[in-house]
Amino acid sequence: MTSPVPASRIPEAVHRRRWAILGVLMLALLIVVLDNSILNVAIKTIATPAPTGLGATQSEIEWAINSYTLVFAGLLFTAGLIGDRVGRKKVLLAGTLVFGIGSALAAESGTPNQLIAYRAVMALGAAFVMPATLAVLMNVFERHEQPKAIGIWAGGVGLAIAIGPITGGALLDHFWWGSVFLINVPIVVIALILMAWLVPDSRDPRPGRLDPIGVVLSVVGLVLLVYGIIKGGELADFTDPKVLATIIAGVVVLAVFVVFEKRTAHPSLDVSYFRNKVFSAAMSAIALVFFALMGVTFFGVFYTQSVRGYSPLESGLLMLPLAVAQLLFAPRARLIVDRFGNRATTTGGLLLIAATLAAFAGFEADTPIWLLEVVFFLMGTGMAHIMTPTSVVIMQALPREKAGSASALSNTFRQVGGALGIAVLGSVLATSYRNGIEGKLGALPPNLRDTAAESIEATLGIAEKLGPRGEALVTPANDAFLHAMHVTALCGTGVALVGAVVTALFLPGRTPAAPQGEKEQERVAAMD
Repeated sequence: MTSPVPASRIPEAVHRRRWAILGVLMLALLIVVLDNSILNVAIKTIATPAPTGLGATQSEIEWAINSYTLVFAGLLFTAGLIGDRVGRKKVLLAGTLVFGIGSALAAESGTPNQLIAYRAVMALGAAFVMPATLAVLMNVFERHEQPKAIGIWAGGVGLAIAIGPITGGALLDHFWWGSVFLINVPIVVIALILMAWLVPDSRDPRPGRLDPIGVVLSVVGLVLLVYGIIKGGELADFTDPKVLATIIAGVVVLAVFVVFEKRTAHPSLDVSYFRNKVFSAAMSAIALVFFALMGVTFFGVFYTQSVRGYSPLESGLLMLPLAVAQLLFAPRARLIVDRFGNRATTTGGLLLIAATLAAFAGFEADTPIWLLEVVFFLMGTGMAHIMTPTSVVIMQALPREKAGSASALSNTFRQVGGALGIAVLGSVLATSYRNGIEGKLGALPPNLRDTAAESIEATLGIAEKLGPRGEALVTPANDAFLHAMHVTALCGTGVALVGAVVTALFLPGRTPAAPQGEKEQERVAAMD
């Protein structure tokens, strides 16, 4: 049995206010997660033609989401290293400020391209906020309290998921679409004041060197890969030479990135971490579950609002069970881990996620809404029992001084998994929808057919403009979307099952956890 890290490692004044510090860190986390959960509900409104929205196409909406996730993921390693070097509190304050400025700019976007650009600015700030929150947490809590603190931290994600759609829906019912971004500004102001007052500064006494070449390679590779995937879905043709060339170029650049990181003396991604099968399995589980879930979130909004006819606020309220389940179970997941081990807990969570995704493949336009609520609750339950144990495994695999790097690595895989999920599953959705609706658009003028086939919102928007003549398009659009949703949900199910196999094979049960903790303490002692 391992003994806790000596209390003298943490100043007494910091130890006394550790729970208040955790509350401030969760507020910082709230603004980052809140933004994405609000945007999910606003997708349909932003896709609506001006003046209600921006008239964004499905590919532009995907880029509004992925410009955030790609910049966020690409900079997390560097942000973690900068926090380790100059101090986590400094980067936390700076990142929060930049995020607030980006939010204000995004609220005033006049075109989809401006929204995409300002979302990237928001991601720049968020990239410094997210790793700093976990890094500070690991430096104000003793090892024996860390699983509980991480569980509460993960529960904060559930709170943000709950507040986001409901807040976004209420704002869209009363204000213009930009209000879903402007709401971040007062939260940022409050967070800055509390962080300056309560949060202690910390840094790695032996920080790693920055790796600008690695950062550029990773961002360029991911952008090329995701752009090719999204473009293939937009064209409904992945054999198009430009699409293939872009995807292949992205894969090649990412391969060069991995080789460079293995050979450089100061990598932003230390690939040696992945020699540990437990660490690799936990990272894979995070990436795969967000790959599957982000794709479902993308089509779920169109299902509830476009097919079922719910308002943005009602759509947000429908997601409440998912958030409630995370709030209930994330802080308690460590108790399940204590009893059954990381392997059983995480694998069970992934199997539950796979089952809920498979349920979407059976949903129709008239499916009882209570079934959707049950599925969302079970989905949140599965998420809670994946995120808490995998986060603990990852954060405790490295010494306390490397907490920023561990947090950055965890969040990078989550964001990259989510970005690829939106790109791949969004492309599956777009391709399936286009194939299903193209044959029903013969009555439209030739110049409108291509636009109408882009998404269900585009089809319904044109149908509305045509008046009575367009009513015949509504049922075919709903049918084509439901078929596309079923195909996409089954793809997500397969991804979640792959994750379950990985965790079942490589995550530890109850007993191997202790030796890993002893090794961590030995590494900490060696650095003292």
